[in-house]
Amino acid sequence: MTGSRRRTLMAGVALILMTNAVALGGAAYNHSGQPEAVLSLTQRELRLPYAWGGKGENSELALGLQWRTLGMESDNLDNLSMPYLSIGGAPDWLDKTKLAALGFDVSLPEDTDAGRRHYDKLLSREVLLVLEMNGPAYRRALERTREHSVREQALLGAHRGDKEFEQRAKRASEQLKREEQDNSRLFVIDAGVDAAVLRRQYPDNQHYAIVRGQIRPRLSTRQKQTRLSGYISDLSNSHINVPLDYHGIFGLAGSERSDNVRYVVSVAFGKRLEPWITAATDK
Repeated sequence: MTGSRRRTLMAGVALILMTNAVALGGAAYNHSGQPEAVLSLTQRELRLPYAWGGKGENSELALGLQWRTLGMESDNLDNLSMPYLSIGGAPDWLDKTKLAALGFDVSLPEDTDAGRRHYDKLLSREVLLVLEMNGPAYRRALERTREHSVREQALLGAHRGDKEFEQRAKRASEQLKREEQDNSRLFVIDAGVDAAVLRRQYPDNQHYAIVRGQIRPRLSTRQKQTRLSGYISDLSNSHINVPLDYHGIFGLAGSERSDNVRYVVSVAFGKRLEPWITAATDK
């Protein structure tokens, strides 16, 4: 091996070691001291990967954090009632005023050509998000779904024999069942730039966790009016690695994946607002 190749190899090894050291040091710092929050989550909020099962005991396993947002009352209920919605959301509280507080330049009117060009060019920004577990946001989602089912059943009573209304009532009943039994109860309910300020607003760290996530401005048209709002595109840490000791909780190695697996997982959020599993049990 020539001297040049040897130096290149050594530099590569050193870079790998340094990267691992930084990662381990960051994890140690995140886990140090008392957790910033600890949430008790279930299979409703922590989703098994689609391909899990049959990979052996030592295969890596990460659970996907399933979060939702509560939009306007007029939003399509099908979106609200999706069992696992963690693909983004535009909550009603994430308006133009909130975007300004998060550091976005919202000085231009959104209903002008210059404004539309300006907002189309704005990039996503990492901010702090507040996760609420089984609180007012979920209860409102449940209430909306229940009210929708009651309305559809009443319409069916007035249109007996009509296949369209039979299907609508059936779909509404199924949505309500999913909302009661399967849908995630974890909602993003606020955003900010100062963790201490948010924690003072939401002091209950057994039901509220502060995490990092991505928000971008979005223009939408409703009733012929252009409206600027924010869109939560993702959490910065949306997958949580499962320690090997807990793999058996999520289905026996070598078995087929089952959507009927039930579990309760204690998830801590540390000094870097990153989550990790502290305990897991089957249900």
